[in-house]
Order: sequence, then structure tokens, then C-alpha cells
Amino acid sequence: MSIFQFDHVHLRSPDPDATARFFETMFDAAVTRGIYPPGTLYPGKMRVLMNVGGQKILIAPTHPNDPMTPAPPFPYYGLEHIGFTVEDLDATIATLRAKGADVAVGPLTRDAGTYLAFIRGPEGIMVELVQKRRNAG
Repeated sequence: MSIFQFDHVHLRSPDPDATARFFETMFDAAVTRGIYPPGTLYPGKMRVLMNVGGQKILIAPTHPNDPMTPAPPFPYYGLEHIGFTVEDLDATIATLRAKGADVAVGPLTRDAGTYLAFIRGPEGIMVELVQKRRNAG
């Protein structure tokens, strides 16, 4: 049987650089920008590789042959959001708001051990921030 290991999340954007700047500004992403070489699906267009929280996120440009549709309204079926854990959600939200973040949901307590918020990014990308709390009792 095959062993599956996580490799990446793939985002698509009409402006990969702007999407990368959002992740750099809000979440301290380490971003590598390059250009797709000749002979690939996107020759001459920007390619973006990010490392956020130890995970690889790729950002591709608009598909050259197939029409693109806007992101559906949140919430929706399918891959809905990217989630990161933080130590202090209130402090993190204050910092992100100062940077201009759109806090779409929360902060709120989902259950006794989970305090969370959602940040809305470019093209409807949602990023969940989760603070794990010790259960009282």
C-alpha cells in the first residue's frame, strides 16, 4: 500500500504576486518568486512558492486555456480554508488588523478548547487562526 505524505496546497490567482504579498504581510510567509520556463503551461508568467507555518503553498496564475470563475461565497463545499495555529489569538488579530486584515469571522469560542477567527484574503481565500485552550476543570 502507498504511503501518503502531505506535499502542498495549490492556490490560483489572477495576481500571484499580490496574493503572495498578502501572505508575506499577514502571516510572515517565506516567498520565492520565479518565472515559468518555456514549454510549461504558463511560460513567462510568475510562479510563486511559499512556506507558511512549515507548509508549502503554491500560487499559479490564471489558467491559459480554461475560463476562470470567481470564488464561491463562504462557506462552501470542497477545500474551504487554510488553518494555522497561534499562541495568542487576540494579540494576533490585533496585529493583523493593524496591517489591514479583513477579519471575516470571530474571534469566537467554538468549544471549550478552541478559540478561532477567520481572515479573508485575495480571491476569497479564507485563513483560519486557531488558539488551542486548556479545558477548564
